[in-house]
Amino acid sequence: MPQPAIDNLRSDAPGLPWAEQDARDRRARLTELLARVSREAAEGENLEAVLRRIVDCLVERMPVAIASIVLLNEACTHFVHEVWAGELTLNVLQPADDWPVSKGAAGRCARSGVAQLITNVDLDPDYLAGNSEVRSEYLVPIRHRGRLHGVLNIESTQSDFFTAEACEVFDAIAAQVAGTIHLARVVRELELANRKLQALSMQDGLTGIANRRQFDVALQQLWARLVKGSVPLALLMVDADWFKALNDTAGHLHGDECLRALARLCAAQLRDEDDLVARFGGEEFVLLLPGRDLEAAVAVGEALRKAVARERLAHPASPIAPHVTVSIGAASTWPSEGGEPDGLLLAADRAMYAAKARGRNCVVAKYVG
Repeated sequence: MPQPAIDNLRSDAPGLPWAEQDARDRRARLTELLARVSREAAEGENLEAVLRRIVDCLVERMPVAIASIVLLNEACTHFVHEVWAGELTLNVLQPADDWPVSKGAAGRCARSGVAQLITNVDLDPDYLAGNSEVRSEYLVPIRHRGRLHGVLNIESTQSDFFTAEACEVFDAIAAQVAGTIHLARVVRELELANRKLQALSMQDGLTGIANRRQFDVALQQLWARLVKGSVPLALLMVDADWFKALNDTAGHLHGDECLRALARLCAAQLRDEDDLVARFGGEEFVLLLPGRDLEAAVAVGEALRKAVARERLAHPASPIAPHVTVSIGAASTWPSEGGEPDGLLLAADRAMYAAKARGRNCVVAKYVG
């Protein structure tokens, strides 16, 4: 797309010093610069890209040797990130973790919170030279609603470049940069909050393990993935024996403590990162075990049953033991193309009820029919 004619007014085109150029041309170039920066701020795909395009724009369209945006940490004690454009003839880039606001003219701008106009860099004690041709510098605080985000730094090879009119435009650009940074941080905070809400929506509030919703999602995803690799998928359905009687006799607080302990014991049986334990509902738990056949699933179930017995969680109403026991159903299958995991879930559920029918405190295995 062709650029407006004003784009031909680039920093290297005029030979006259900035103050001696036609006032109308100067205003036109500054106005175009502000409009271009506004577009860049609105169209950037992320904060880093926006800041990069803004400093590039400043160097391309103005008699600017170096343009940079330096961002502060939350405490405003150190600069932690810099985006810059231009030509460095001297090495002055500060390490991100070693740039306190006590250093340099940018630090002075951050400490004071006031724009700094340096008309002769040779006479400024805080100026850190980056280009030997630079004669003047303008630094503007990047602030949004009282919060200081960083400093916009512009260095020119012309001593008369920073007229009141030019400084006013750079002040406006700093304000746009501040708004862009603020918006990016709001978006990032919203994304973090949404991720936290998403995680909470997948978590059981009492036990802290996955809930039924997360289990359903994981089961579907694992099934689809394991189809391609011909890998078995096992499932354990775990039920606390006579749990209603436990609540009735020992109270719901004790029952809750027992559920949290059972969740912890189930989680201790997980081996791989794809393994999952979830609260299925009430006093039931499920263990999703990819890569295990039926024999391996029964072994995990038996280890869990023994771990629960060793925990000796008091159960005054159990007819078979003075402590909590569990009935476990085990099932395993090889996920197939076009198949559904419902058969696996149903087989584990039937196996669990078979374990209860056999007297509880045992593991029963069922083949998927």
